[in-house]
Parts: sequence; structure tokens; C-alpha cells
Amino acid sequence: MTASAEPVYRIVLVEDDDGDALLVEELLIDTGLRYALTRCSTLAEACAELTVRSADCVLLDLHLPDAMGIGAVDTVQGADPNAAIIVLTGLAESQAGIDAVAAGAQDYLVKGKVEPDLLHRVVRYAAQRKQAERASAAIQAVQLRAEENARLERGLLPPPMLGASRISATSRYFPGRERALLGGDFLDVVHTPDGLLHAIVGDVSGHGPDAAALGVCLRIAWRALTLGGHRADELLVLLEKMLVAERTHADLFATVTLVCIDAAAGSATVYLAGHHAPLLTAAGTTAEVRAAHGIALGIAPGLANWRPSRVELPARGAMMIYTDGLIEGHQGDEEDRLGVDGLIELVDRIPDADADAHLDELITEVRKLNADRHTDDLAILRLEWSGAPAPGAGAGAGAVAGR
Repeated sequence: MTASAEPVYRIVLVEDDDGDALLVEELLIDTGLRYALTRCSTLAEACAELTVRSADCVLLDLHLPDAMGIGAVDTVQGADPNAAIIVLTGLAESQAGIDAVAAGAQDYLVKGKVEPDLLHRVVRYAAQRKQAERASAAIQAVQLRAEENARLERGLLPPPMLGASRISATSRYFPGRERALLGGDFLDVVHTPDGLLHAIVGDVSGHGPDAAALGVCLRIAWRALTLGGHRADELLVLLEKMLVAERTHADLFATVTLVCIDAAAGSATVYLAGHHAPLLTAAGTTAEVRAAHGIALGIAPGLANWRPSRVELPARGAMMIYTDGLIEGHQGDEEDRLGVDGLIELVDRIPDADADAHLDELITEVRKLNADRHTDDLAILRLEWSGAPAPGAGAGAGAVAGR
């Protein structure tokens, strides 16, 4: 490493003895290191200095007016976790140096046995080891976060239970905050033995572990209750009771869309609890389903009255259920939101022969329009079918509102 490429080490010397401090200062001059030195006479003075400005290296005497022994190592680490600590010991204190390294110091030096070359190597290697430790800790934190996100994702976005259903399900999830935990968006699909296909898309208010945990709880509860035969508004009542029992604070609520598709009858029943209505696509044209709106779960526990809406389905088509993160972004202009109308235009413009490619391109376009300024999570569930009997039905049927 050339002299110009050599980093400037910020070194804090904690030594109350003026003679020993002078010796260290002279040795540092002879090392050839590029450094900025601050000398402190007490541990309290050193901690105050480190709290204000972090150091690359702390040369720490273990015999100070206000500290004795390896406990000083813990104190310095508390004041500046990023600093490499090199302990200075006396001739008869080699064991103290070893104990200090075991307590977290990077190395130790014996006073009177230090040459400039040795001090040069020890300072450089100690600083490099500390940097490696920080990098390793950062990598481990990222890995733990990824594992936690994966566990939450499995809970929020499980594999659909489609069984023998002729309806296919495709889903996507996009987090609104980089390197953040998944939020409270969730979805699920279940095909029951009576031939009905049930779907839920929900959004718990807020972000972070509390919202994600509650989303997982509601999603699992919905699947268990649906498989247990609970239906319609009774199901929403039970989900609301679960939400109230499990939420960590009273202002958490959840918006939900429930869809039950009867492929044999060519119809679907939709319940909206504070959530956007699904979009229905047929013959290349998309429209928003006209459905009765009810309030979100947890807003007025026990007082809500959710009403069903029957939707006639085309023989071939798709239904898209989504969370509001998909439509609340901007369209380039700060004041212009995408909204439902803008989303419908995008859905119709993007080829939908392949459901996976369709959703991927849809999310890409929405993010591009919003210039990657999303702060809310978004989840999408696309249900697609072909051949479901629905005489006389189409995208313009009475239960569908054209846009």
C-alpha cells in the first residue's frame, strides 16, 4: 500500500501516565502510519470523546484513575462499538492482555516491549479485523432479515389450495420499503370439496412485524375457518374477532376482500370490508366489479354489516384482487395518482396471455410511473378461468361497473 493510499487512522490513547503516553506518541511517529491522535487521561474522558467521534483504534491502559482491569474494555466497546481496542499492559500482566482479548479487545501490547514495526502492524491489523467483524455482522444481519422475511412471506403468501379447480391462481407481492420487513398485506386461495373456490386479499394497517404477524394470523384463520365450512358475513365476523383478540394496539385494522366463485353457476359472490373492489376482465376489456362496500375489520367491532354482491362471470375471463399499494402511487406528476382508472388502462394495455408475465409487467409499469417512490406494500391475486358456463354473462353484466 502506497503512502498516499494508506488510510489516516483516528487513534485515541487512554493513558494517565505522562511518561508512558509520551513513549507511545514517539513510537507512533516512528511507525510511518498516517494518523490523528487524541490523548485522554481517564476512561470517562475517553468515552465522552468516543461518543462524539468514533475512532479506528483505541490504545487502552488497564490502570486508570477511574477504571481498573478488563472492565474498561466493555466500557469502551459500549461507547464506540466500531473501534478496535488494543490493550496496554505491564511486563507482569501478560495474562491481563489475554483476558482483555477474550473480552473483546483486538490485541494487546506489553509496555517496554514495543517497537515501531510491531506497533505499526498491530494498529493496522486490529483496525482491519474490526472492519471485518463489522462486515461479517452486517452480512449476518442481512441473512437473518432475509430468513425472517422468507418465514413471513410463507405465512402471508402461501401456496394456493386449488385441488381439482379449473381456476388458476397467480399472485405477486412487492414490499414498499427497501430492506424492510414485509408489511401486513396477505392473500390466500382455497378450493373446497363443494366445488367452490374461495379467495381473500387483505391489508393490515401499518408496516413492520406487528402488521405482518397480524396478517399471517388472519390469513391462517381464514383458511382454517373456510375449510371448516364458515361462509359469508359469518366468516368476516369471526375474522374481526380474531383481529381484535390478536392485535397489539387498538388502532390496528384490516381491509379485506372475500371472493367465492361458483364455476358451475358462472357466478361469484364478493364481500368488501373497507377494500377496493376486484377487477374483472373479459374479451380484452377490464372493469371494476360493482359491489357493496362495508367498513374495515376492527374499526367498529361487532357493529359492521357486510353485504354480499353477486357477480355474473364470463365463460372465459380473469378476476384481479389487489391491495391499495398498486393504485396509490403517482403517475409522474406529484399530484396525479394512478387510481383505479389508470390501473384498468394498464391492465388492458399489457398482454395477458401469460398470467405471470402479465403481473410482472404490471408491477414494473406501476413502479416506473411512480418513479420507485412506493412506501406501501402491494399484493395482487389473479384468478383465471376458461369454460365456466355462464349463459348470457359478460364483462358488461349488471354486477359490473364499466369505467
